[in-house]
Amino acid sequence: MSSKRILFIGGSGIISSACVARAVAVGHDVTVLNRGGSSSLRPLPPEVRQVVGDIRDPHSVREALGRQGGDPLEFDVVCEFTAFTPDHVRVDLELFEGRIGQYVFISSASAYQTPPSRLPVTESTPLVNPVWDYSRDKIACEDLLVAAVRERGFPATIVRPSHTYDATLLPTLGHWTDVARMRAGRPVVVHGDGTSLWTITHHSDFAVAFVGILGNPMAVGDTFHITGDHAPTWNQIYGWLADAAGVADPEFVHVASETIAAVHPQWGPGLLGDKAHSMVFDNAKVKALVPEFRTTVTFDEGARRIIEFHDAHPELQQVDPVADAAFERILALPRR
Repeated sequence: MSSKRILFIGGSGIISSACVARAVAVGHDVTVLNRGGSSSLRPLPPEVRQVVGDIRDPHSVREALGRQGGDPLEFDVVCEFTAFTPDHVRVDLELFEGRIGQYVFISSASAYQTPPSRLPVTESTPLVNPVWDYSRDKIACEDLLVAAVRERGFPATIVRPSHTYDATLLPTLGHWTDVARMRAGRPVVVHGDGTSLWTITHHSDFAVAFVGILGNPMAVGDTFHITGDHAPTWNQIYGWLADAAGVADPEFVHVASETIAAVHPQWGPGLLGDKAHSMVFDNAKVKALVPEFRTTVTFDEGARRIIEFHDAHPELQQVDPVADAAFERILALPRR
């Protein structure tokens, strides 16, 4: 694979940090544009060129990149991790159209039909999410890019991650609050009956597929979801976290997702519009371009890494009093 000049817009998030590290590891020339600084939990590799600028302000971006010398906007690939609305994408089109070889937009697998009419989900599954504004905004971004591809040949590639994680963030409703409750011997709320299947992908595995499509002409103008092949049940996810936390006999209380959303509406969109339904994906399309992509970290191992990391960083062990109180209200409801 030849080295590419790659611009990452955002680079210290859960997904983007692993992709930046992978791109550097395989020999690409990587620039990261953000608003300054990098996460102490996910620092940028020393080989990365960091540029401070506001992607929402085209003039700021041109000035920031121009200070690096040469034409400020000539990259082989631009990877956009921070666009969430069509207006964000319009700014990118203004900046990059006609100047780059590939624009990679991070969408979301939550944009797929919810609940899906059939499994596994493929890239041709309809994009329909009636519940979650975040997903509908991502669909609108995709519509704008597809029109640019069809009408003007804009070299866009759309990538849809599903639940991608690293050691810094727990995948459960209450995050660390759930672990704290387990360790204190208190009951933990699990949505539904806990048997729905949930694809969960370690960010290092995601990065292999993502970097593998950068600069690949077969990926330009196309759409891919990048998810692992590991789809445990939510009961298994919570159980592996309990095992990793040293809790031998956790008490899990299963509650209908609709009830949880009614008691704590902040959880409603992400739960009813995503996590309440089984989501299993056919990854054949991206594997055809990146055959080395596979699941190497299953969540039994991922849970161990999460707990070890949090135990080594006590400042991350934050119990959310609002979530904790919501769980108590849910548990106080009459149960059949």
